[in-house]
Amino acid sequence: MGRAEARRAQQQRGARKAPSGRSNGRAGKSGRKPAGKPSGIRRFFTWKKILGFFFGMILLMMGGLAVLYFMVEPPDKANEQAELQSNTYEYSDGSIMTRTGKTNREIVGIDKIPEQVRTAFIAIENKSFYEDQGVDVMGVARGLFNTVTGKGKAGGSTITQQYVKNYYLTQDQSATRKARELIIALKVDQRMKKDEILAGYLNTNFYGRNAYGIQAAAQAYYGVDTEKLTLEQGAYLAAVIQAPSQYDWATAGPNGKRLVMIRFNAVLDNMVEMGKLDAAKRKTIKFQEPIKPKPAPGMDGQKGYFVEAAKKELDRQGIDEGAIAAGGWTIRLNIDKKKQAAMEKAVADELESKLDRKDTKGRPQDQSVQAGATSVDAKTGAIVAMYGGTGLSEKYESNALRTDFQPGSTFKPVVLATALETGARTQEGKEITPNALYDGTSKRPVVGSDIPFAPQNQDERDYGDPMLTVQKATNASVNSVYAQMIVDTKPEKVKKQALALGMVDRDGWPADKPAMSLGTMSANTVEMAGVYATLGNHGKKITPTIVKSAEHKDSDFKPAGAVGSQVLTRKTADTVTKVLTGVVNDGSGEVVKSSAYEAAGKTGTTESNVAAWFTGYTPELVTVVAMFGEEPGSHKQVTLTGTAGKGRAGGSSFPAEIWRAYTLAALKGQSTDEFSLPDAEMGTVEAPPRTSSPSITPSQSSSSPSTTPSKSSTPPKPSTSSHKPDPTKSTTKPSNSPDPTKSDPTKSPDPTRSPLFPPAPDPQE
Repeated sequence: MGRAEARRAQQQRGARKAPSGRSNGRAGKSGRKPAGKPSGIRRFFTWKKILGFFFGMILLMMGGLAVLYFMVEPPDKANEQAELQSNTYEYSDGSIMTRTGKTNREIVGIDKIPEQVRTAFIAIENKSFYEDQGVDVMGVARGLFNTVTGKGKAGGSTITQQYVKNYYLTQDQSATRKARELIIALKVDQRMKKDEILAGYLNTNFYGRNAYGIQAAAQAYYGVDTEKLTLEQGAYLAAVIQAPSQYDWATAGPNGKRLVMIRFNAVLDNMVEMGKLDAAKRKTIKFQEPIKPKPAPGMDGQKGYFVEAAKKELDRQGIDEGAIAAGGWTIRLNIDKKKQAAMEKAVADELESKLDRKDTKGRPQDQSVQAGATSVDAKTGAIVAMYGGTGLSEKYESNALRTDFQPGSTFKPVVLATALETGARTQEGKEITPNALYDGTSKRPVVGSDIPFAPQNQDERDYGDPMLTVQKATNASVNSVYAQMIVDTKPEKVKKQALALGMVDRDGWPADKPAMSLGTMSANTVEMAGVYATLGNHGKKITPTIVKSAEHKDSDFKPAGAVGSQVLTRKTADTVTKVLTGVVNDGSGEVVKSSAYEAAGKTGTTESNVAAWFTGYTPELVTVVAMFGEEPGSHKQVTLTGTAGKGRAGGSSFPAEIWRAYTLAALKGQSTDEFSLPDAEMGTVEAPPRTSSPSITPSQSSSSPSTTPSKSSTPPKPSTSSHKPDPTKSTTKPSNSPDPTKSDPTKSPDPTRSPLFPPAPDPQE
């Protein structure tokens, strides 16, 4: 081999050994390892392979859609949901309560719908309606992304797709139904004119108030035919279809009204953006409030309220209002006919019979009075009776479900339960128990709070010399004590416990204010019944339910159970129940005391006396009765003072009297039990310190509830399981007798009464 050949052979060997990119055939001085082929899992996840997989899936999906396109054809006729049936509602015993669901629809042609109204729907639902091919690809992608990421149900449907879903398919949210919807929408768009599709869409929509189609909606919300609809009215109807139950102005809460106004304004703003509405005219357009809803036939008395409550409960459990309104359901409620009759009679006898709703000058407060109530089986959580008002024709919104009033002092047991559950201590470091001592001086500033608060007790009564026990403070509903207790317990912990018990956080319920101790949040009678039922159920959560069963030939629906998990220890729940029996035996709830049953409860009266509550329970029944002051024809809250020509109408007046009359009748003929409270812990008894002036630092306990002064030196012995409800055995005064527990500002205090524990009704908060 010559030199040249040897040199070439050596260079070739060096080139094979040198790393890629080296020009000199030697390893670099940097010390970096030579680049090589990907190893391990990286071999399977290169950008090329990922992109290839992604585009491969797209091609596969496109191929699948192409196959579906040739396989799927629009059905020959409308779906069964479009051919509506009636619904049957039954009482708990299976007897017929009412039938609903007669189709409220009148088909109108596109020429009967004003162009500006049509444009309003297009502006909020599908701005590209006249340009697209029936499907919005980007909208579908957004909807699928929202579904996959848990941000809500798939959306992004065009008007054509919604028409196809309403008329040909179902409300099912499955991927199969969505795929069929896409294909059928493409074909419908090819075979029908846009105006025909739009007319079909407007005539098949569900608008709420049992109205199907734009004509029924125009009558239901504004009392006019479709051709008379204004742009303002059309914009509201276009906004309301997204959530008819939540957005109906007559029944919507603050959040619902806020949301529907956002959509209402979006309709008009989008019309401006589309060039269909002059910007200057847009500024002059104002929201037009819909007319008062009218009940459907057969919904007289309390029936309409039951049906509305059932629909709302089913909606929360996944059966939306549209599906129910489509018909074909047999819905059995937990309403017990006997107990319901007792509830209606109690309201009639103890309230309505004492009002003069025609005397607008002499007794104006009587026109403002509204009553609501819910009664729950203490063991099962079944709503066995409910009072929503005088009837749908006079009062469309159920007073049992309304949430625009505060529960007042009926919230105080939640504060106590949280203090006991969390082992809270007073400012002196002593454990809070029913026998712990607090200063009850009226307008006493709370200690330990960054937010100043000095609440006034009812009639500015002082309970500060000596200090009083939590039991006695609960009996007399002393505001200053509970204001300090919530500070000692921490308001945020109280809110957390309230939510666990079943209350609802509406519109940012503040969790840092000591005023929360006085029940300054919103609530309804069903929520409060659940809270007290949980206390009576030894801390195991009760969620009141009105639906016993719901059957449909195309649906396998099982209502959620009413009894849940343990949200309070039995010790805490039983201790609170023990304290609340003291309220009935020796406190503001004494009006409901009877030898026919053992009861625990709490009164509540809100600021300015705009609402009054009595929430009480026996081992068998939990019942909440509330009374509200509402200016006729509006939602303005007004005082109840002066109701029936009397003075202040607190929780210990009409609500408690209704509660007692109902409970006696509902339990008549059956054995009643005593509370089983072996785990109740009242705490250490200590002698109260004597002070010459109100103390501002809470101390610890004094006498037990058994030593609480009462109006009788020998109070009635609690009932036993053999007791039968007998109104003649009641120790409560007749309702027309003077009530010594109520203050009269025209009279001087009786010097023979105890200055420390004067008789006091539920305080005004």
